Amino acid sequence: MHQPEGNASLNRPLRFLHVTTFYPPYAFGGDAMYLYRLCHQLGEAGHQVDVVHCVDSYRILHPAEPEVQFSEHARVRRHELRSPFGRFAPLVSHQTGYPLLQQGKLRQLLQEHTYDVIHFHNASLFGPGMLDIEAQRGNPVRFYTAHEHWLVCPTHVLWKFNERLCEKPECLKCVLLARRPPQLWRYTDLLERKSAAIDQFFSPSEFSVRMHAERGFKRPLECLPYFLARADRDWQQPVNRPHPRPYFLFVGRLEYIKGVQDLVALWGQIPGHDLLIAGSGTHAVELRRQAAANPRIHFLGPQTQQQLGGLYYYAVACLVPSITYETFGIVAIEAFARKTPVIVHDLGGLAEVVKKSSGGLTYNTREELLAAIEQLGSASGCRNELGEKGYQAFLRNWTPEAHLKLYYGWIEKIRQDRSKTMKMSDPG
Repeated sequence: MHQPEGNASLNRPLRFLHVTTFYPPYAFGGDAMYLYRLCHQLGEAGHQVDVVHCVDSYRILHPAEPEVQFSEHARVRRHELRSPFGRFAPLVSHQTGYPLLQQGKLRQLLQEHTYDVIHFHNASLFGPGMLDIEAQRGNPVRFYTAHEHWLVCPTHVLWKFNERLCEKPECLKCVLLARRPPQLWRYTDLLERKSAAIDQFFSPSEFSVRMHAERGFKRPLECLPYFLARADRDWQQPVNRPHPRPYFLFVGRLEYIKGVQDLVALWGQIPGHDLLIAGSGTHAVELRRQAAANPRIHFLGPQTQQQLGGLYYYAVACLVPSITYETFGIVAIEAFARKTPVIVHDLGGLAEVVKKSSGGLTYNTREELLAAIEQLGSASGCRNELGEKGYQAFLRNWTPEAHLKLYYGWIEKIRQDRSKTMKMSDPG
């Protein structure tokens, strides 16, 4: 994959517009946390940032107010899309492929401001029709980051028939079994036409880049990994130990595809350590039922970033047992930043992070998972060695400096390419 040369800064402050379905606090997973960190890093670097996100889309899956609140940087302005039609608005976009009831605020911003960069993120509940929305001023660079596999999968996660990894597309049957309405626009050339407006597509792992190509997405993608902001690196001043007994940690959404049920079923064979589970989701009630007989499994619910810092730091290891294709696994680098190793399912982008860092162990079978837990739980030297390797890899690959060098480099590259094209087309 080609990565442009870039500087850690630009020659002047820029104005960025980020358009996303989910953004904290109205968000669920690592993609929203990545964007939150990116916006704050851009603000810290002196840029002005507007973020447009859809509260109506969040309400489809979570009617209550968010459990955890987030502060915003002084140079970051968050704009909520709240249609009078409520949850009906994103459902219209889901079916038609166009943000028919959601464009007002975005068009207003494009009329009021001259943006240097417009960056789309997981536009699943806006539809492809959002991607070529006209900028009233200037000629902004346009990015799109595929945090999931929505560009090639109607259910976003390549989870087939609601029961297994997708080995080949059978999308109509799959969405019906997932109890989702089919999207007729996917059987047209809408995505191909609208994606032509994007200068560069990104995905956070080489695995996801390959998967998009294999599934027929025609535009080139480049790898732009996630990162962890300085403010999140609180391992140097950790809070008091959050749990009295030695423990392993899971952090993430409590959904079936995240594989927590495998940990719960296994934990009766691990008498020396507790399992702490941080997060919430639709599978939480069932997981609590399954774990009711084991007093060494503790459900913590949603946690703030500060609370997670201490949980990571004191954990023997962080467990990431996802049973579907993750595009990256931001939990892994959150653990690495606290010198904590990870044990991950050898699947998708998760294994890529571990193999690049040597900061953890991978497994394929239940027996291998049990062996990995026992290995780190019984040998503090091994645990500390892997944690240090993960931390050093974090410093090399997943810091704000490393990320912004690539990000700014892509902005410069596209500007230079445009300038060359203009010169070649100028008859003078």
